[in-house]
Amino acid sequence: MARKPARKPSRLSLVRRWLGVAAILVVGYLYYHPLRTYLETRSQLGARRAEVTQLATQHKELQRLVADSLSVDALSRQARRLGYVRPGEHLFIVKGIGAWRKARTTISGDGR
Repeated sequence: MARKPARKPSRLSLVRRWLGVAAILVVGYLYYHPLRTYLETRSQLGARRAEVTQLATQHKELQRLVADSLSVDALSRQARRLGYVRPGEHLFIVKGIGAWRKARTTISGDGR
């Protein structure tokens, strides 16, 4: 049986095919930039959320430290560290504590 020769598609059919391919490529190109921007923004949002959580934790800790430092006892301890004394108290400066501890350790042997 003899085969019929392949029929060549018409010129209009070829133009329609290439226009369809071109339209698909244009639509794909137009979707590329917004899609890429969306994905980048989504990843940045995750990083920002983690940073906000860390900063919120740090903020709570700092608020606790501020609240603790404003108490009378904390202010009193800090003043003592700076060398302040209350009116009527006497300041004594003791020297040689390290040598005293060393001598005590060698005598008693308990290491305290």
